[in-house]
Amino acid sequence: MKKLFVPKINRARLRSLLTVAALLALNVLPAFAQSTTFNSTDLKTGISNSLAVIMMFGFVLGISAVIYGGFAIRRGDVDQGKMSIIGGAIIAAAPAAVFAFYKIFGLDTSSAVGVGNF
Repeated sequence: MKKLFVPKINRARLRSLLTVAALLALNVLPAFAQSTTFNSTDLKTGISNSLAVIMMFGFVLGISAVIYGGFAIRRGDVDQGKMSIIGGAIIAAAPAAVFAFYKIFGLDTSSAVGVGNF
């Protein structure tokens, strides 16, 4: 007769697993209850602040690309230097251009585009 493989259940591990599952299940209920107090202004502020951080990193990256292009031209690699300067200028100016388009078309009052509350 074949012996069936039955894994041994570690009682301590099972108890801790059930405790974690119960805590997760009980902590999910207040998250559902908070949906009635959802405020879109808070969401727009969070998105705006996140975009501001991304825009700052992009600006620094664009400026460093322009500087790298200057050094490449100095080294003698003129084509690579020109492309790096043009790319860096586009990267650094992109957030300002997008914000200008939002202002021009009147979308700035109800949008999350901006520089945040810094």
